[in-house]
Amino acid sequence: MEENTLLECRELCKVYARGRGSPVKAVDNVSLQIRRGDFVVIVGRSGTGKSTLMNLLGGLDRPTSGTVSLEGNALEKMSDAELALVRMNKIGFIFQDFNLLPAYTAFENVEVALAPTRLNKEERRKRVEDLLTRFDILGRAEHLPAELSLGQQQRVAIARALVNNPVLLMADEPTGGVDPITAKEVTQKFVELNKVQGVTVIVTTHGAFPFDLGNRLLFMKDGRIVSREESGY
Repeated sequence: MEENTLLECRELCKVYARGRGSPVKAVDNVSLQIRRGDFVVIVGRSGTGKSTLMNLLGGLDRPTSGTVSLEGNALEKMSDAELALVRMNKIGFIFQDFNLLPAYTAFENVEVALAPTRLNKEERRKRVEDLLTRFDILGRAEHLPAELSLGQQQRVAIARALVNNPVLLMADEPTGGVDPITAKEVTQKFVELNKVQGVTVIVTTHGAFPFDLGNRLLFMKDGRIVSREESGY
């Protein structure tokens, strides 16, 4: 692994059994390197394996074969407890449907990610408030998700993903379910995080996320990384 490589996978495969039918190879022999500071946009139509690849790279799922290494540490060799620590301390996840807890306020939805840490109550409060201020939603801190706009919910989700100061931010279709104005706000936040703060970003999209924002553009088709021409885009 090169010195500046943050994340690397080699010959990565994920196969799902399908009853009596033929197995489905959701990710098919993918090898790639992600450098520190990269902004990678992975593009593909629905069902091409983007989300599966994201889950494998982020340690949310285990590969059928192949390797995934974060900062030189092989994720596939880790126990479930070790993987949980890596996800908590190293990776921030943002999901298309936000995955906010409906009974928790905006503040609590961010703070909950700090629960496993050793920070005291005051330290947790300051870290959460700083992030909510950065994303201009501190005034909505005591509101439930249902009382927030989609854009505000997305900003809460981003704040939660960043509260543990991850080295890697992974977002699955972050603009797929929001209106164009909100989508523009979200994309600007990702650019700021990458360009100003140096956070390594990986985004998957079926096309709603602007391709040209990243410094690396990868196309997926049938579980493989392919050229733009092969993908049909």
